[in-house]
Amino acid sequence: MSKKSIFYTVFFTLLTIGFYLGLKVIIPGYADERFQVLNTVRPFSFVNQDGKQVSERDVEGKVYVAEYFFTTCNGICPILNNNMKRVYEKFKDEPDFVILSHTCDPETDSVARLKVYADSLGAQAPKWQFLTGRKDSLYQSARVSYLLDDPNNNMQKMEDQFLHTQFFALVDRSGQVRKKIYDGLKKNEIRELEKDIATLLKEPPTRKRFMNDLFINN
Repeated sequence: MSKKSIFYTVFFTLLTIGFYLGLKVIIPGYADERFQVLNTVRPFSFVNQDGKQVSERDVEGKVYVAEYFFTTCNGICPILNNNMKRVYEKFKDEPDFVILSHTCDPETDSVARLKVYADSLGAQAPKWQFLTGRKDSLYQSARVSYLLDDPNNNMQKMEDQFLHTQFFALVDRSGQVRKKIYDGLKKNEIRELEKDIATLLKEPPTRKRFMNDLFINN
């Protein structure tokens, strides 16, 4: 190989590396597979434990964790929400962090029932919001936005579906599901989730959320 060829090979290699590193500095988390974008949250509208309407605009610019549970669950849900309470306590004074806990049994979980449940955990809105609404809308968000649905539900009519998942989704300031789906029953994954929340809170938004949502829904 000639000296000229070697020079150009080295030059373009360094140029590529410099460009890659530059993007990583300008956009925190860029090209970091540990924080890859898994999905984009679609617009939603539900009601919280205080009877207030909550939509994607209420979490614009915030980092949040999404989960699904139901108040009469005596199995995994108490464990999940005790673990979520740990996350809540750690970040309850952080103005740009929120938890959205969606019921998967809206026929039972009325606003009043969610209020009693939230109070039992010492959870205060808007930091930790317990949401109810139409079953199809709740399940659509689980499936299409947060990637938390059970694939077996796709084989059943909506009235026969039931969502029972132990997983949490982490959403960044731009409404993007990031990194992975966390197992809410595992202490090591809760610790990982807490570290990842702290990391995403340091990131600025990387996209104009609602402008992109307009294109998504057209």
